[in-house]
Amino acid sequence: MILVLGGTGEARELARLLQESGVRFESSLAGRVARPRMPEGAVRIGGFGGVDGLRAHLRNAGVTAVVDATHPFAAGITRNAAVACAAEGVPLLRLERPGWTEHQAAASWHWVDDHAAAALAAAALGSRPFLTVGRQSLARFTGPLGESDALVRVVDAPDVELPPRWTVLHSRGPYDAASERELMDRHGVDVVVTKDSGGKHTVAKLDVAARLDVPVVVVSRPPSPAGIATTPDVEASVAWSLRHDL
Repeated sequence: MILVLGGTGEARELARLLQESGVRFESSLAGRVARPRMPEGAVRIGGFGGVDGLRAHLRNAGVTAVVDATHPFAAGITRNAAVACAAEGVPLLRLERPGWTEHQAAASWHWVDDHAAAALAAAALGSRPFLTVGRQSLARFTGPLGESDALVRVVDAPDVELPPRWTVLHSRGPYDAASERELMDRHGVDVVVTKDSGGKHTVAKLDVAARLDVPVVVVSRPPSPAGIATTPDVEASVAWSLRHDL
């Protein structure tokens, strides 16, 4: 039994390929999105209850290996998976999409360590920010950007009260350059704020910002646990899973 910690496009692609390969697996979703895109195969939704809960699940479900294909900023479950798998002697592979550090404009971006720093940087760079940082981080921006005309793009409704001048757009990618250009022009965006999620689905805003010479603030990824085998390749993750499907 392979446990896939999912919630990303890479996790859904992995689930599809594992299903085709006849591998016995289960995908786990955190349940933080109201209408998640469901992967193929068996799915469980909800947290494990920390490291102890995850260890119990590994034992009770007879899990022989874990693929952590969660979002690059889901640091909590990635850390818990590393600790739980080490304690139970269960092999662990991290499937992580490449970040945007190699983007042609990356050297010109304002890289920061966390969302609080991103809010301060954005406030210094513009008055009409485009926030694409996820709903769970918005509380860090309401103070420094409370008087700005911010455009906020989220999948689900924010769970904090937002400043009255902010505009909330409920949307889910992927996005193309033409639609991102139209959106940024319509709202007069003068600074883009995002995090180094990586991938192709949401990179268009960064391409457009580079063309328009709009400054970009990027939150760097949290550090990964040391000593964990990592790959950006879904096919390699399938091959690894086949070897551990005991």
